[in-house]
Amino acid sequence: MRVLAPISGRAVPLAEVPDEVFAEGMAGQGCAIIPEASGEAVAPVSGVLVKLFEGGHAFGIATDDGMEMIVHLGLDTIELRGRGFEKIATEGDRVEAGQPIVRFDLEEIRSGDYDPVTPVLVTNPEDHPVTGTHTGDVQAGEALFEAGD
Repeated sequence: MRVLAPISGRAVPLAEVPDEVFAEGMAGQGCAIIPEASGEAVAPVSGVLVKLFEGGHAFGIATDDGMEMIVHLGLDTIELRGRGFEKIATEGDRVEAGQPIVRFDLEEIRSGDYDPVTPVLVTNPEDHPVTGTHTGDVQAGEALFEAGD
């Protein structure tokens, strides 16, 4: 299954994320994107929005074939308590790949000294291995990696 970039920016390997939980793959497999500007985070896959964190800083989607994903907008951004994030979708919604989920304000994130790097992870890679990870410039809605059986 093709997984789309949820935001525009520069895709980097997880090993470059300055947080060991993400860098060492403990939270899942995939890659991360360093955002280039404020904007909308879109669904990387079609499925059910199973989790949309109260502050809007992260969301999880489950696909019909059981793949589970999380997108985490920035590191430690839960501490912003929603500042800089605006939820567009609603937890429990069925979403299509490319559909806007959250708006984010990059300057608000950076002004609090938070790293805006955004991990995009398959949280059950043992069932849906990640391959073909893209690095370099990517636009929201473009292919980021493949995941499947």
